[in-house]
Amino acid sequence: MQASISISADPKLRYVLRLADTCLILAQRLGEWCGHAPALEEDIALTNIALDLVGQSRLLYALAGTLSGHTEDQLAFLRDERDYVNLTLVELPNGVRKGLNSDFAFSILRVFAVASFLKPLWQRLQTSNDPELAAVAGKALKETRYHQQHAGDWVVRLGDGTEESHRRMQDALNQLWPYATEMLSSDAVDDAAHDSGLGPRFGDVKSDWLADVNAVLSAATLQTPKATAFVSTGKTGRHSEHMGFLLADMQYLQRSFPGGVW
Repeated sequence: MQASISISADPKLRYVLRLADTCLILAQRLGEWCGHAPALEEDIALTNIALDLVGQSRLLYALAGTLSGHTEDQLAFLRDERDYVNLTLVELPNGVRKGLNSDFAFSILRVFAVASFLKPLWQRLQTSNDPELAAVAGKALKETRYHQQHAGDWVVRLGDGTEESHRRMQDALNQLWPYATEMLSSDAVDDAAHDSGLGPRFGDVKSDWLADVNAVLSAATLQTPKATAFVSTGKTGRHSEHMGFLLADMQYLQRSFPGGVW
């Protein structure tokens, strides 16, 4: 069994890994829809979004590799759970409905919420003092705009649709909303990135996120849930109970066949 790599506490590396891990883990969850989406066109669309996110994560892992001395694959597959620093929201299962570990309403709403967060982040990162990160942001922004538009159209379609689709979308919103606090809050890693000119604090995009999200929720006739005291902690390495199971699937080949190529 392949041993895990270790990651330093360097703030720049942690900032880049937060972005990379969030993209990769969301892609992993979206990949679970392949062959199971409610319509063929949406099956293809979700898979394409997942592939976009994998591509973004690869570029970010390449940058992280220059900071850590590890390869893309090592960073993606050979860390312990506590060394992944993605947002907790993206590691949650694809919703739970009638005993099934998937719910399209939750999954498409999550894509919209994350894309609405990443879009203003990529916009600001285009002026990063790291030219490689700025280039990644320029490419990712175009893709993320599509992700936001596609998912937002579905949120409105389902929220302002039938009584059943509205109920399920509201349930998904109630489930997702508490995890937005982590996404829109800043800490010492963000402060270091901001002060050095690397990139914005996560909290700096809160007003942009709220503007985009509230506009879509209004069109979807959905009620914004009340704020809670709950704050998830995935971006500090403290994850939900679901993360370990996700990594067991995602890391299996690299762990079982060290250095394997195909």
